Amino acid sequence: MRGASASSLERLTEQLGSAVESGADAARIADDLFSVSALLRGEPSLRRVATDPSLQPAAKSDFVRSLLGERLDAASLDLVAASVAQRWATTRDLADALEELGVIAVVKGADRDGDADALEDELFGFGRLVTENPELRDALSDPARTAADKHALIDNLLEGRVTAATRRLAKQAVVSSHRTVSVAVEEYQKVAARNRNRLVATVRVARELPDADRARLEGALTSQYDRPVHLNVVVDPEVVGGVKVEIGDDVIDGTVASRLDEARRRLAG
Repeated sequence: MRGASASSLERLTEQLGSAVESGADAARIADDLFSVSALLRGEPSLRRVATDPSLQPAAKSDFVRSLLGERLDAASLDLVAASVAQRWATTRDLADALEELGVIAVVKGADRDGDADALEDELFGFGRLVTENPELRDALSDPARTAADKHALIDNLLEGRVTAATRRLAKQAVVSSHRTVSVAVEEYQKVAARNRNRLVATVRVARELPDADRARLEGALTSQYDRPVHLNVVVDPEVVGGVKVEIGDDVIDGTVASRLDEARRRLAG
């Protein structure tokens, strides 16, 4: 998001953080925000009213409270009422912001419960599972399947294997406005890392990294980027040896294949 929408989202994120720190139910807030986001996407007339800059912010907030007051938790209602009082660059930005705030609520709740590291690892694993299994990917993106059917599939797949926070975000990913489930999960990973003030590195190796090597690499990257770095390790059969690290737009290629390619280029030159 840019401009007014980015500023509005920042203010709402601060309000959400204060609510969770004060003991509000982060999981309930997330579910409420996801449901309101879906409502706005499905009701264009409501979305236009909620984002109309010509209407008084207080009037829009009062309208939302009267419409949704019996359906939402108090903290959720305060957030939604505050959101319609903000300025948004486009009408769709409000629904997108509420979905992102729902993801942030899940992350903050997991952080409070000591499950944030597990959430990041499990989201990455779920994303790869979807990407590498065409039948699963097709089932989760099939428009003929209901949301309830897709959620039941997620429960059968993940229940007892991941945290409740991961399952909640996996379910949201299959009904989100993102182009694919995989894209949704990638965006949720970015939101999680950003709200924990961390960078995420995708590390490709020929075999699993021993814990000691993982810790050394994590420490070296943290020192280099001056921020905590979370490693997503991918065992890639195309990596003969060495390590390839991707952080944002940066690529650190220390694989054997890249070294051989470099040697060949030097010889040819």
